[in-house]
Amino acid sequence: MRGDNVGIHDLTLSIGAGEHVAILGPNGCGKSTLIKTITRECYPLLEDGSSVSILGKSVWNVVDLRSMMGIVSNDLMTQCTREITGFEIVLSGFFSSIGIWPNNEVQEWMYERAYGVLELLEAAHLAEKPVDEMSSGEARRMLIGRALVHEPKALLLDEPSTSLDLFAQHELRELVGKLARSGIGIVLVTHHLSDLIPEIERVILMRKGRILADGPKDEMLTEQRLGELFGIPVELAKRDGYYHCW
Repeated sequence: MRGDNVGIHDLTLSIGAGEHVAILGPNGCGKSTLIKTITRECYPLLEDGSSVSILGKSVWNVVDLRSMMGIVSNDLMTQCTREITGFEIVLSGFFSSIGIWPNNEVQEWMYERAYGVLELLEAAHLAEKPVDEMSSGEARRMLIGRALVHEPKALLLDEPSTSLDLFAQHELRELVGKLARSGIGIVLVTHHLSDLIPEIERVILMRKGRILADGPKDEMLTEQRLGELFGIPVELAKRDGYYHCW
């Protein structure tokens, strides 16, 4: 619940390790609450039969859990306001912080891993650039690097294309597709149909805190289902593995 409002109702869901899944729905449908439940920022109400198991365990040290899942969210974007460099953002993924603080003990292997992630993202040129001088697309790439630096089992992307222009959106989709093809699990949360990269295999439709439908992408992304999901008539087209609606 969020205050007096129930965020998620009677939800039963299983996502396998290594799956490439999108959670699609309108604003306020419970998508981000679901992600926060996976990352243990929110907890289910204590009721009979209510439980959450992450990577086979129901009880976690949250620090250990978050080292196994890479999280990219708009909440993190709002924290990237200090004069810290792209490299420091990536490196801070080891400490679940934004930037490096005096109490953080950075070891040599962490530096090497962080530089390796920047090279993987083709973003080594941003290592010394202050984040407050970066474009939204460059800063989002640094947050993806921060999420990847501890080699997580899955990458959770919460509305990743928010505030990005067309070119930055294209770069983001190319990058996420590359990561998906490398074998990392992807859980993508969005209300933009165009965010769904071709590598997404399964789509979960959410509306008003409930799962409306769940299945293979081609079965979920139809004009009828999307019209029901967003509450308006929808026309749908597919090109080069991407779906577009209006």
